[in-house]
Amino acid sequence: QVQLRESGGGLVQTGGSLRLSCAASRRLSSSYAMGWFRRAPGKEREFVAGISWSGGTTTYADSVKGRFTISRDGAKNMVYLQMNSLRPEDTAVYYCAAALRAVPVDLADEYRYWGQGTQVTVSS
Repeated sequence: QVQLRESGGGLVQTGGSLRLSCAASRRLSSSYAMGWFRRAPGKEREFVAGISWSGGTTTYADSVKGRFTISRDGAKNMVYLQMNSLRPEDTAVYYCAAALRAVPVDLADEYRYWGQGTQVTVSS
């Protein structure tokens, strides 16, 4: 069992930045991939970014490429999402998740463990 806890959400203006953090309750092996998902009001949960626990592989949704960066610190059991050039369309609850996969995937059903989410609101 792995518990994940997100933090770092908040209210920012269009063009601003936030850095989300996700703390895992225990060290994860290289068999896991980590992902960030988001759920906007009235929409289904969507994939945002993913990273292998080793850090060697990353992937991003087209909507955030060039603006968001996912990273991890294996020693600290932490995963981060640096969010730059934020837009109102980025407003959502953001969730981190862990999948028993060597390479991140964009399907929510593949992720076994989920955090409680952190709210990101971009004003305009």
